[in-house]
Amino acid sequence: MMTLAEQINTLGQQAKLAAKQMRLVTQLQKQQALWHLAELIEQNADYLKAENQKDLLLAEQNGLEPALLDRLKLSDKSINTMVDGVKQIARLDDSIGSLSATRIMPNGIKIAKMTIPLGVIGIIYESRPNVTIDAAALCLKASNAVILRGGSEAFNSNKALADLIQKALLFANIPEHAVQIVPTTDRAAVGHLVTMNNYVDVVIPRGGKSLLQRLANESKVPLIMHLDGNCHMYIDESANDDMAIKLAVHAKSYRYGICGAMETLLVHQSKAAKLLPILAQQLTEKRVEIRACEQALPYIENAQKATESDWETEFLAPILAIRVVDSIDDAISHIEKYSSGHTESIITENMQAAEKFQTQVDSASVYVNLPTVFADGYEYGLGAEIGISTNRLHARGPVAVEGLTTYKWVLTGHGQTRD
Repeated sequence: MMTLAEQINTLGQQAKLAAKQMRLVTQLQKQQALWHLAELIEQNADYLKAENQKDLLLAEQNGLEPALLDRLKLSDKSINTMVDGVKQIARLDDSIGSLSATRIMPNGIKIAKMTIPLGVIGIIYESRPNVTIDAAALCLKASNAVILRGGSEAFNSNKALADLIQKALLFANIPEHAVQIVPTTDRAAVGHLVTMNNYVDVVIPRGGKSLLQRLANESKVPLIMHLDGNCHMYIDESANDDMAIKLAVHAKSYRYGICGAMETLLVHQSKAAKLLPILAQQLTEKRVEIRACEQALPYIENAQKATESDWETEFLAPILAIRVVDSIDDAISHIEKYSSGHTESIITENMQAAEKFQTQVDSASVYVNLPTVFADGYEYGLGAEIGISTNRLHARGPVAVEGLTTYKWVLTGHGQTRD
């Protein structure tokens, strides 16, 4: 029997070899694998839901939080979204091996950049079994090898999905170790994975703050970090009232457990008296608890007074912090102080205000007249995402195929020598 360290080391060795072999895999093979994977998910929907039910029952017995239970569940809708996402990825242009515009130097040397895979990617995630498919499909499209380490609460779901992925790889004659899943729920496996910088080129974690902090401290492999989603919406003084109410309620209540859910609503003081009572009523009907600043409290029945920690918190629950601000500058200052840099939105009919907000708010995604819940690679037309990076390097926002590539310089000459 191999030790855990030996098991993870073997996964790394196999992935490194598969990454080399992926350089020979054609665009047609990748498309064949992806289309077949989509078919397999459709054909095995009942099987996937049955395996997922095993995870859900165990998770409920173990007291998993409602937001994580919501992420864990494979519904008909989420399975259909997986299928559509894989098909969308299959249709994307394949940039691997493509060249940038070529520069010709005075000495005649031609210089360009060639798009290439990152290599071996380790992906660590919690709860969401759909990430298994999204990550595998995106890494495959970008010709990477990937080692997936899903949460223990989704072990049965991930194993079932991994079986379908292997069948799709086999169908297209793609190396089986191009996609591997860590075959254990032992948390120590993560520690081994993030220190194998001789085999793993980059690690992408998706999870809570404790996981991210642990990896930031332990990893010897570069990280593309997905931090928490403390997302904001600002209702400007020129906002259309009906639109503002509709989008604010939707941004909070669409799904509480996603990273793009609005956690703080900022309202221009000129709109507070008219909009807050209506917003509070509609949110209360959806059983959303409101925590409001002193200026907002008079307009909201049964609201709690917000504390400093409320402005800093990603609730992932039916809780919303509301603050009245005097100007767009105050709204931007609040976001700059408390935001996690994920996604923010302004509701306004004033395009100068919209431009100011999009220019000055420094988050990975900044919207005008949209709810923050659009923060998703599928909604961006990217097929899916591995995570939403709040990094500045190497990728930012939804990390899809482009974020899983890098480049090399390619030079062509005809015998020149350097003076």
